[in-house]
Amino acid sequence: MTDTLTFPGLGWELTMNRVAFSIGDFAVYWYGILFAVAFLAGISYFHLRAKKAGIHPYDGLDVILWAIVGGLIGARAYFVAFQWDMYKDNLMKIFAVREGGIAMYGGVIGAILVGGIVCRIKKLPLRPMMDAALPGLLLAQSIGRWGNFFNMEAFGTNTTLPWGMTSRTIQNYLTNMQATLAAQGVTVDPSLPVHPTFFYESVLDLAGFLVLAFLIAPRRKYDGQVALWYMAWYGFCRAMVEGLRTDSLMWGSFRVSQMLGIILFIVSTALLLFCRAKLKSDSRPGWLSLYAQTEESIQRIQRVEQEIREEKSRKGRKTGEVAQAEQPATEAAGEENPGKENSLDASSEELVGETSEAEPIAAEEEITGREEPAEDDTAKSPEEENAMPPAEQVPPEQDSTSAPETAQEVESTCDTAQEEGTPAEKKTDEENKPSAKE
Repeated sequence: MTDTLTFPGLGWELTMNRVAFSIGDFAVYWYGILFAVAFLAGISYFHLRAKKAGIHPYDGLDVILWAIVGGLIGARAYFVAFQWDMYKDNLMKIFAVREGGIAMYGGVIGAILVGGIVCRIKKLPLRPMMDAALPGLLLAQSIGRWGNFFNMEAFGTNTTLPWGMTSRTIQNYLTNMQATLAAQGVTVDPSLPVHPTFFYESVLDLAGFLVLAFLIAPRRKYDGQVALWYMAWYGFCRAMVEGLRTDSLMWGSFRVSQMLGIILFIVSTALLLFCRAKLKSDSRPGWLSLYAQTEESIQRIQRVEQEIREEKSRKGRKTGEVAQAEQPATEAAGEENPGKENSLDASSEELVGETSEAEPIAAEEEITGREEPAEDDTAKSPEEENAMPPAEQVPPEQDSTSAPETAQEVESTCDTAQEEGTPAEKKTDEENKPSAKE
């Protein structure tokens, strides 16, 4: 599928491949990628412009999606209808879209028909919907035409202009179609460059989009005005370009797309002039108005926005309920499996225990000495304890500053206490001694 596209007048040579990349055995073509990009560009424009036409973007999105389906079916049906000889003996080939064979006009017709049906079902006005969508369609057509560039198709007759192009694919096609083209009155030389008609149409479509999006749409006076401009512009441009192409769909001796373009241009231009005259007249009809300025449009947009807010609120509550339902399970799992936090706590406790056991005994005795006074090892009888006055049962407080600081000092203190006895014992002995009076 690789070929070299040459522009002799410009000195350019490009190595082309229809396949962008492959996923296993599935080939992804540049044509499909550009179609997707064109779709996103058209949708983006509609999303930005819809409210100014009186349509909420989310309300019109259903119409756009169904219109795309209708456009694909219409594009294929249009091509098959005018190339019936290719499919009449093998009807299953009708569904082989990846082999090529779609027509732009059929896509536009199918999109408008299906979009109109969906608008009727949803009770949306068709004309403002077309005003918001058709400029985006023109932008999508401009992008999509570059798919023809990668496929090396949709080219024209021979030319001596500097941008004339040629390739092995183009030469093979012209050689095979030379007799057919001659019967249509078209003479070609396969060895000479040809018009890049896909490029002509792409540039004209882009220019039309800029005119509609930035000049016509902001100044529209009535619903359907932008749609009529689209039909007039595209019809005129397609009629000119189609006259140069070598792959036109024919109806007898007429190029179908060229004749349709001419009709579309004439009818659309006539309607634009008619509406312009009606706008200047004293009796302006009611259908020459803007739906965006009606109370119905304002209320419908507000209703759709309210529905969106309610849907977001429901989703938020549902998310909160799910989180609350998962919380007990998480807590239960935490109780069953204490995890790293509990392991760290256990390790910390073990480390503290080991540190406590490793402390010097002297420190223990020092703390004990500060908290409790030294006791006499001599056992006291219950009678001696009862004989002691209550106030004297409590040992006097020791000054923390006089507490012994070492184990040796603690031992000396205990020995001194044993020799001198406690104050209570001294008092008892003095009471038992006979007084001088006795």
